[in-house]
Amino acid sequence: MSSKVRVATMWFSGCSGCHMAFLDLDERLIELRELAEIVYSPIVDLKEIPNGIDVALIEGTVNTTEQLEHLREIRRKAKFVVAFGDCAITGNVPSIRNPGPRDEMLQAVYGDGHLPGLKEGVVPAILPDALPLQAYVRVDYYIPGCPPDADRIWKFIVTLIKEGEPRLEGEEIRFG
Repeated sequence: MSSKVRVATMWFSGCSGCHMAFLDLDERLIELRELAEIVYSPIVDLKEIPNGIDVALIEGTVNTTEQLEHLREIRRKAKFVVAFGDCAITGNVPSIRNPGPRDEMLQAVYGDGHLPGLKEGVVPAILPDALPLQAYVRVDYYIPGCPPDADRIWKFIVTLIKEGEPRLEGEEIRFG
């Protein structure tokens, strides 16, 4: 990889805990700035996903048509897609909704009136199931945890940038 890696982060349905853990890198964020440029992220607040992304860290399950569109776009634009945290890897808490009928869930929440999320409109349509990233695109790497701790994130990113192949072993890959 080049000396300055282009990193994107994105979150879908979930709690944003993985991004909070990323911010827990604390002073290591300054060191990361020397190695990488964050080119897209909710933290950076850009509206367009740029081309030429080296590493995309994606948190959460795919729950809406808009999220699916963004996932497919970032997959086209990124060399490596990383399922960032347990929701992105397994579906975790957001996928609890899957066994229940979507229409009945929305009716229970919104009543008998207009049910947002069933059709495309101002609110993106809700997919039949909340699924992990690999249900829709090829995922190159996984960073487990709910959320992954900052040390695990740091080791993964720095090893990928400096050596081209991240290695998480033993306790580093244990879920939870």
